[in-house]
Amino acid sequence: MQVGKTLHFLGVDGGGTSCRARLADAAGAVLGTGAAGPANIRLGLEAAFGAVREATRQCLAEAGLAPDGTSMVACLAMAGASEPAEAAAARSYRDHPFRRMLITTDAHAACVGAHRGRDGGVVIVGTGSIGWAILGGEHYRVGGWGFPVSDEGSGAWLGCEAVRRALEALDGRAEWTGLLRQVSGRFGDDPHAMVRWMASARPRDYAALAPLVVGHAARSDRAARTLMRDAAAHVDALAACLAAHGAALLALAGGLAGSIEPWLAPATRARLVEPAGDALDGALQLARELARGATPAAPALTG
Repeated sequence: MQVGKTLHFLGVDGGGTSCRARLADAAGAVLGTGAAGPANIRLGLEAAFGAVREATRQCLAEAGLAPDGTSMVACLAMAGASEPAEAAAARSYRDHPFRRMLITTDAHAACVGAHRGRDGGVVIVGTGSIGWAILGGEHYRVGGWGFPVSDEGSGAWLGCEAVRRALEALDGRAEWTGLLRQVSGRFGDDPHAMVRWMASARPRDYAALAPLVVGHAARSDRAARTLMRDAAAHVDALAACLAAHGAALLALAGGLAGSIEPWLAPATRARLVEPAGDALDGALQLARELARGATPAAPALTG
């Protein structure tokens, strides 16, 4: 560390819809927070790190710190970092303000935060979905391979299925419901407009439709309730796989966690515990371990 610079720790939770950051001092006191746009490195390294830089800037501004007056050790827990090529590219990225930087997945940090580093599992249900467990130092990953081929039960999945069923209703293959009429109305009831939108839509764009499904399901909309049951079944499957690996305790995380929980099977709900912390807590814990010279547990990568 350079003379005159105080060491601080930064945790980042970079997801498919937004990027959150938290700055803390050596004693663990939170000094500042920040938020920016999507930070899924699989969908663009420059954009992801741009969001990280903006969220970091906000943290420093809230803390009243000048960028050149601090030395930061950061853990960037980012969607897409579970893929080796993307993680390697992020590890070699140099346009960042950190003294040391740890790259890992948002699921890894969420699991560490949920169980304070002890054994357990987490199922994240946000823009995407993934199951992660840390048991006896071993990491277990289920799903989360990226929308549209994976991430079942997620916000992006719910939004995509809602559009699919709206198209079926426009064709006359499905009965109209309030949900399907609202989704169709967003495109002027024009299937061609839906197709044009799909050509450039990102996971976060599909996930923006998920609150419509949740809201209509609460009003007993038939199509919405079917989608919520199907989404919950996918989350149940992730949880069952983690349980089969030995994860006795599971936490739910992500923007849709609270909405999906009532729809889960009794066997899944019986394993659920309240998370002790979130992905930012986990990222800060990993950043401190990095500063102490601890070797990050796989699959984390340092740069």
